[in-house]
Parts: sequence; structure tokens; C-alpha cells
Amino acid sequence: MKDLSALQNVALFVEVARTRSFSRAAENLGLSTATLSRRIRALERESGISLFTRTTRRVELTEAARRYFERCERLVDEAFNAQEALFEEAKRPQGTLRLSMPVDLGVHYIAPLLPEFARRYPGIDFEIDLSPQHRDLASEQIDVAIRLGVVKDQNLVSRRIGWIEQGLFASPTYLQRQSAPSHPDQLNERDCIIIGAQAQAVWRLQRADETVEVAVKGRFAVNNVSLMRVLAERGFGVASLATVLARDALAEGRLIPILMDWTVPRLPVQAVTSSRLQTACAKAFIDYLADRFTSI
Repeated sequence: MKDLSALQNVALFVEVARTRSFSRAAENLGLSTATLSRRIRALERESGISLFTRTTRRVELTEAARRYFERCERLVDEAFNAQEALFEEAKRPQGTLRLSMPVDLGVHYIAPLLPEFARRYPGIDFEIDLSPQHRDLASEQIDVAIRLGVVKDQNLVSRRIGWIEQGLFASPTYLQRQSAPSHPDQLNERDCIIIGAQAQAVWRLQRADETVEVAVKGRFAVNNVSLMRVLAERGFGVASLATVLARDALAEGRLIPILMDWTVPRLPVQAVTSSRLQTACAKAFIDYLADRFTSI
């Protein structure tokens, strides 16, 4: 096994050789003079060669040390330059940013924010997966996933970037056939359009200190909120929708809000990564979303 500490000792030797002073070199390196002297002595023992002659005023290189310094100085400088370039690369957002998010969240919430971010960081390219499925971030090399609700997987790192306000809506034609409910309990007597694989769900509504959970059912269970909105507009039942997605339909009279004195709990929007060690691209994107998402 290679002893990497030897490389560190070479860098220490170069600093002493440049400054001709153990105390000044130790200050530059952030070490104690005693520690630096001990490391140089270790290098001399390993090589079997004396590197410095010490006087009360100055440290001089031996002839062997001068030849060693000529070879090592450039190597140490190149190593430090490479390290600085690596750190600069980590700070500068550039490269490919791989994102995953649900279709409606991506189209209606994230997409409007992308142009400004892309202009701000011209060195970033994007690969965007729109899917209701939760991708395996690590194995699929996804930098950031945007998800709704609480992230339960403890192996993932999440940061809330905003909220989505929700409400209950139905079309005028549906409300002509079925009167608007006056209390959440009456929703179990109405056709409801469900998100998910089951034709039934539990909706939770709040009013002041009162919370009601009601089991709802319907003919349609879908995995796309835009489809849910279209079905609601066509009179197939009550839908729980983000207010942003219902805005145009409300303005044009295709949907009507119901149970307006009750609130549907808002949904947290989470930026999720597989590790706390994020790329510069991922960190810049998450910070940007956290700053801009709530202003939609």
C-alpha cells in the first residue's frame, strides 16, 4: 500500500524550501512549528538524506535538497492548481442536471420557472423525466426529484420548496344533477374523481378547529391531475384540485368551487436527492426553486 503521507511531506518540504524558515512555513501552512519540524525530520529519516542546515537566522538547503526542490516545486504547484480547479468546478454549476417529477407538477409548476434558471446558468443542460412513478434516484443517476407530500424514505434527503393550495370543484352540469354538498359528510353520496389506483379514497377537510375525514368513491381513478380536471369539467364528479390548475376553468365557468368554508390541506412540494453531497447544479436548482416556487 502506498504511503500517501509522503506526498504531504513533500508539500511541506517545498514550503520550507521557499520561505527558508520553519516558523514562516508553519504559519503559511496552518501548522505548529513543532509539527512541521517533526514531519520534515520524518522525511529525512525515510530518505536517509539531510535536507536542511539550520542556523539561528536562516534555513539553507543542502545540495541534495536543492535538486529535490527543483523537481518537487513544479509538481506541488500543479497539484495545488489541480485541487483549486476541482474546487472551482464544484462551485460552478455546469454539466447535465437530471430531474424527475410528476407530469402535472412539472408542466404547470416547474416548467414556468425553468427559462429564468436556464438563462441564469447557461452551462447547465437538462434531462427531465415526467412520470408519476418514484424513480430510484441513485441507480438511475437522477440529481433531483420533485415530489408531493411527505417523503418517508429515510435514505433520501428532502427539502420543502413550497406548497400547493387545493380546493374542491365540480362542473355546473354535475351540480344540476347532484346538488352541491353543504357538509363534507355528504361527499360520500357524490361521485368523486380519485387520484390513485383504487376507486375509493379518504378526503380530509378542515374548518377552524374542526377536521372531517370522509370516505369517497367514484367511477374514475386516475394518475394524472389534468385528466381529473377534464373529467370534472365534463360533469363526471367532484375533484380535489390545485387552485392553480382550476384557475382558467373557474374563470370560464367550466368549474365551480364547493364547500368553500372548508379547506383541503395544502400539499408540501419537496426537492429530493439521494445524498446530502449534491452537485453544484443540483444545489443551485434547489436553492432557486425554494426562492421562486412560492411566488407562483
